[in-house]
Amino acid sequence: MATIRVPDEVPSPAQDSETLNHAFRGWGTDEKAIIRVLGKRNEIQRRRIRESYKEIYGKDLIDVLSSELSGDFMIIVEISCTASPSHLIAVRKAYCSLFDLSLEEHIASSVPFPLAKLLVTLASSFRYDKDKVDAEVATIEAAMLREAITKKQLDHDHVLYILGTRSIFQLRQTFVAYKQSYGNTLDKDVDECPGDADLRSLLKMVILCIDFPEKHFAKVVSESIEGFGTDEDSLTRAIVTRAEIDLMKVRGEYFNMYNSSMDNAIVGDVSGDYRDFLITLLGSKI
Repeated sequence: MATIRVPDEVPSPAQDSETLNHAFRGWGTDEKAIIRVLGKRNEIQRRRIRESYKEIYGKDLIDVLSSELSGDFMIIVEISCTASPSHLIAVRKAYCSLFDLSLEEHIASSVPFPLAKLLVTLASSFRYDKDKVDAEVATIEAAMLREAITKKQLDHDHVLYILGTRSIFQLRQTFVAYKQSYGNTLDKDVDECPGDADLRSLLKMVILCIDFPEKHFAKVVSESIEGFGTDEDSLTRAIVTRAEIDLMKVRGEYFNMYNSSMDNAIVGDVSGDYRDFLITLLGSKI
């Protein structure tokens, strides 16, 4: 369930563009006005604001925000395993446009094997996104995964093909079939398999993002605010990317895992306009 609170009466994209442009003018940036607009609009509304801003002021809103506001592997896994297929395609197109290089090319040239093999498979996939599953296929592919683990071949093509191409719903059925057939969960057997520690860690993240994304993001939030300082990039990514999807579930899972309120933990760790922005996305009344 989403947490963003869109007002009952939303100004037109042109009006929001005017509010934002006014916020950028003068000696300082009116961060609260920016938060009030962008923090309380859904994805479609923000896209229309960006189009309107470009039409009225001749500038890309993203570029303006980047100049006004100060401020891996996990990101690839999160996008490929928790976002819609169409969103992943949009990310790949945007990446090409921004860097004159495909995401797959960049991974292949900068990430060591066998990690690159898995990440390229994930980044280039287009998963079926309906809830149709085949129990027989799940049982067969659970056996294929088990064989790869038994033979200590976590980078086997079967593993990459199954985890990188099957639908999320089909994979969850496969994970159930694996536990029923072999007693342990797939991630536990992967963790205990000898070999490349980085590959084990990456595969476990893939499995968690597919099987229990809210648990993954609750963990990301917790780790981003632990200890001294805040990992603002990770915290922002977790809140922003899930605010319109399942942030309520992430909150619930955070409480189950850490026996404390995620909202309170975040508010106690950050401050200023950044704090206000996160609170807005959380839909919190703290």
